[in-house]
Amino acid sequence: MSAYERSLIMLRFADLVDKHRDELAALESWNSGKPYEQSAKSELPSFARLFRYYAGWADKIHGLTVPADSNHYVQTLHEPIGVAGQIIPWNFPLIMLAWKVGPALACGNTIVLKSAEQTPLTALHAAKLFQEAGLPPGVLNVVSGYGPSAGAALASHMNVDKLAFTGSTETGKIILELAAKSNLKSVTLELGGKSPFIVCEDADVDKAVELAHHALFFNQGQCCCAGSRTYVHERVYDEFVEKAKARALRRVVGDPFKKGVEQGPQIDSDQFEKVLRYIRSGVESNATLECGGQRFGSKGYFIQPTVFSNVEDDMLIAQDEIFGPVQSILKFKNVDEVIRRSNSTRYGLAAGIFTQNVDTANTLSRALRVGTVWINCFDVFDAAIPFGGYKMSGIGREKGIYSLNNYLQVKAVVTPLKNPAWL
Repeated sequence: MSAYERSLIMLRFADLVDKHRDELAALESWNSGKPYEQSAKSELPSFARLFRYYAGWADKIHGLTVPADSNHYVQTLHEPIGVAGQIIPWNFPLIMLAWKVGPALACGNTIVLKSAEQTPLTALHAAKLFQEAGLPPGVLNVVSGYGPSAGAALASHMNVDKLAFTGSTETGKIILELAAKSNLKSVTLELGGKSPFIVCEDADVDKAVELAHHALFFNQGQCCCAGSRTYVHERVYDEFVEKAKARALRRVVGDPFKKGVEQGPQIDSDQFEKVLRYIRSGVESNATLECGGQRFGSKGYFIQPTVFSNVEDDMLIAQDEIFGPVQSILKFKNVDEVIRRSNSTRYGLAAGIFTQNVDTANTLSRALRVGTVWINCFDVFDAAIPFGGYKMSGIGREKGIYSLNNYLQVKAVVTPLKNPAWL
């Protein structure tokens, strides 16, 4: 199929997403428990935009003519890598599908996509809409299955040429091992994080509190890049803690289909119990529980928005990825100290910086060993902005032009020039 035809199919698909936005948003909320307003107003528009972005790339992927020292004509071809295996997580089922399927289709690959066992619904519906948009049979194949069976089979299959995975660091290690033991397939991994959110002494505290609140509590805290270590300068620490506590107490938890609800349930009982264990760990390690810390209500997997102060770097709540609505607030004295402490983690996915000083922003943004730095903002995701991590937060980048390289092979073609006299 020509690149232009691939582009048209993705554009038709994006139009169908817009047409079915309400039902897709409702299905995503049933799927994952996230607030319907979040699905409808934030995630569905981004989902459609990502496919329009990659539709624009489809007919702009090409190789080069390379000058050679010898009498040869040299060109490079950028070819589809082949069969792409893709394993997506449960926290953002549609968005993660777009991050992977969009560039793979733009480059001309076929796909076997495994949805998370907790959230299979929207991937299946998206596949149906792709069929309606004219995608040929066999190009996009959606498998609903469990990690140890379907996921492992995909990672170890000899006829899968490339694997892309988003999920925990622990599972990412297994995926990488299976890929290496099979056919050494190319692997990209977008894994866990323990991202620092740094509030400097010159910050507007009220704005910083709101931004830090969003950075942690968005999507029930179930974000790999959540600002889960909130470092606050000692001069504004006490004020920040009091206001962060007040904001958490105002957070609206409940039925995700009710207007104004900010926080729905955790994804399942396992995650619910895991978050509560970490909260107990924080209390036992003598961090100060400012608010929350308990189940919300008597039904479902709802957890009270929880804030800890006086958190130390060696506590589990400051070391491990909790993936829940638990804000840990730590105190720092100066920029050099917060750089050292921020980088003292096995993760390196993202970071937030809140300051009015451009020199401080520049210093921190270059010193922090992370894949994304947000300055006076957080969770800004654009189709063109690459995303990925340092260290144990992953391998490779998704979104933007960088993601195209994940799904392409580069072939060099060298031809002798029989009559080089004109050179």
